[in-house]
Amino acid sequence: MTSSTQSGEGRVKSGFRALALVALWLGAGPVMADSFEAKASVTATAFNSLRGQGAGDDHSLAAWGDTLVPGMKAIAVSRDLLGQGLDYGTPVRIEGLDGIWYVRDKMHRRWRNKIDIYMGEDRDAALEWGRRRVTIHY
Repeated sequence: MTSSTQSGEGRVKSGFRALALVALWLGAGPVMADSFEAKASVTATAFNSLRGQGAGDDHSLAAWGDTLVPGMKAIAVSRDLLGQGLDYGTPVRIEGLDGIWYVRDKMHRRWRNKIDIYMGEDRDAALEWGRRRVTIHY
């Protein structure tokens, strides 16, 4: 049997663990600037989690099972890039965008040398981004 103090401490510790996991999940994990050893020139487009975009009923469900939430710095990568070190969870810097983005989704097999940047439900931002060639560092 545990005392109320012990169970309270356990709740606090698990609360901090959960907060740390959420921070990492949202792309707030610590990444050193010099840890980006590889770079590539890719085509970059943008996508949203809006009804009518993508397949299936859940438009926020990514290929590895993550639920995409507006505000997340997430990208999808073409499957050929998976073998080049852009695996699930890889931190990525994208030319023209602030911050660190994380690989959270993968694209259909038909795409090559391409990333798709998650822009939440902001359709205008995705349209404004359009399609462009960028350098990524990972």
